[in-house]
Amino acid sequence: MRAGAEDLAMSFRRIASAAMEPILLIHGGVCSRLPEAGRHAEVVAVMQTALAAGMVVLRGDGSALDAVQAAVAALEASGVLNAGRGAVRDADGQVLLDAMLMEGHTARVGAVAGVQRVASPVALARAVMERTGHVLLIGAGAERLADEHGLLRVADDWFGAPPPDQPVAHGTVGAVARDVLGRLAAATSTGGTTAKLPGRVGDSPLAGAGTWADDACAVSATGVGEYFIRSGFAHRVAWDVGAGRAVSRATQEGLARVATLGGWGGCIALAADGEAAMPFIGAGMWRGYQRGAARPVVAVGVDA
Repeated sequence: MRAGAEDLAMSFRRIASAAMEPILLIHGGVCSRLPEAGRHAEVVAVMQTALAAGMVVLRGDGSALDAVQAAVAALEASGVLNAGRGAVRDADGQVLLDAMLMEGHTARVGAVAGVQRVASPVALARAVMERTGHVLLIGAGAERLADEHGLLRVADDWFGAPPPDQPVAHGTVGAVARDVLGRLAAATSTGGTTAKLPGRVGDSPLAGAGTWADDACAVSATGVGEYFIRSGFAHRVAWDVGAGRAVSRATQEGLARVATLGGWGGCIALAADGEAAMPFIGAGMWRGYQRGAARPVVAVGVDA
């Protein structure tokens, strides 16, 4: 009788969880300046494509992890944001890519840093998670894993990045999601900062700095990564949410700590109960969200 009661309770919990509304949030980075009209329309279209890619997964009862990977991969492939094909160049004119994803309920992490000529760094991060016993691979070792598992490699001229002395008005990309079973996940991908020192690694591929997911909250950050690392931003936000603090308050306080250190940026964060926040410090932040069957929403400015 006890075993049967436990089985019934587990089935009831699964039914209740299956009724949860899928939610997806994405960002395309904090803007140093607001875009002109033509650029605005271009990025809005890219953001809508990424939301659609992630929501197809979620509406098909797919996992939050698959959804954030699909959304970020679409942003990487766009060529108009600072990740994947559109990643900025370092001081030597090279494109060095970082990415990470994390699954909340299992605490699984996969990350890569300083990789070159990889079409989808987030896909390579997923390979680290699932094909190795490690959390983070860098440089040539990560690129070897990409080759061993048939991930797409590209020539340097595939990347559309401007020269390192040319400013850009876009940033890191990321996604957080909740699936119909209530599971959370987060993913972030970036080319780092324009004209960075060769070998520099920011917060995006570091668990707890720019990216984090657990049972309580999923977070993806964008901005000046050194300050997000120093403040332990993403993990601290999720910890606060897990302790009962509202997502809006936890993220605002997290960004205040970043600002106190001298940094700026923004984030997207999603709690297990569906509360979401997308705050930022800067001229604007490309951000979008979609809940269940509702229409997708994309914004950039403070007043959007």
